Amino acid sequence: HCTVCCCTLTNKILMVLFMVLLIFAILFGNLVTLAVVLGTKHFHTPQGYLKASLAVADLAVGIFVVPLSVYAEVYLMVTDSAPEWTSYNSQSVSFHPCNVIGPIFAGCTFVSITTIFLLTIERSIAVLRPLHKDSVITRKRTTILIVLSWVGSFFLAVSPMVFSSEIALEYNSCSRMCNYALGTIGEFPSQAWNILLLFPAFDFTLLGGTVVINLISLSSIRQHSRRRKHLAMSECQNTTNPTFSDIKAAKTIGTLTVAFTASFTPIAVFVVGNVLGNKWCNFSFFAFWILATNSCWNVIIYSVRDQKFRLRAH
Repeated sequence: HCTVCCCTLTNKILMVLFMVLLIFAILFGNLVTLAVVLGTKHFHTPQGYLKASLAVADLAVGIFVVPLSVYAEVYLMVTDSAPEWTSYNSQSVSFHPCNVIGPIFAGCTFVSITTIFLLTIERSIAVLRPLHKDSVITRKRTTILIVLSWVGSFFLAVSPMVFSSEIALEYNSCSRMCNYALGTIGEFPSQAWNILLLFPAFDFTLLGGTVVINLISLSSIRQHSRRRKHLAMSECQNTTNPTFSDIKAAKTIGTLTVAFTASFTPIAVFVVGNVLGNKWCNFSFFAFWILATNSCWNVIIYSVRDQKFRLRAH
């Protein structure tokens, strides 16, 4: 298919260059995040554990997902023919690379969403109930939630193939990535339609909850700022107020939520449109790769918003 990314040799070269640069950005940024979080005692907290989990999910995209697309596109440029496995879906061959890469990308996306949701919950407790923060949010509970988020996310990622024989995985010539697709059926049956809609339904439910909780936390922060101004000249200190670092962290998580929502929305629109029968070839390329670039945004947000992280990274 002649899409906006691949109609000319120049476009193909620019596309591959973009993918390669994205791999390096994802690997560098998230390795820095892991080095700072795991190598600094200050970050050995529930929030630090969640950030490390988010970095691992993003690293998996840079290690597995994007390199497969680079291989397929370079192979196509060099030999003037696509790799043989790109011509079939996962139901047509005994082993298909997308059987592994597709669920990894979907699973890591779900892990990112659930982790941002958990980060928001953690920060909201710190802001709204600062006296209960240490007793409610423990490292043990956080670790259990992280494990559950990974297990649940990857179960959801493989559920289309587990619960419907009509859904397969393929290397999509529009998005230049492994996508869920119909197997041997020519049109969407109701069961496959419902299963595929689980993805945007799950994602927007969590993202919606995350946005609401962030708004509540930010409203509480504004009220706290007003109270602090009134007490500025007073010697009386209110120990029930959240600390400045908790407020700063809550704003950082809010920024993460906005960034992820912006990067995921095009994918959700594409999935719904695709289920309704729209091809949207050019749009699918931009939608999937905008989502992939989100894997290198987190370290930039940490560096801009978190001074302690920035100092450790340097």
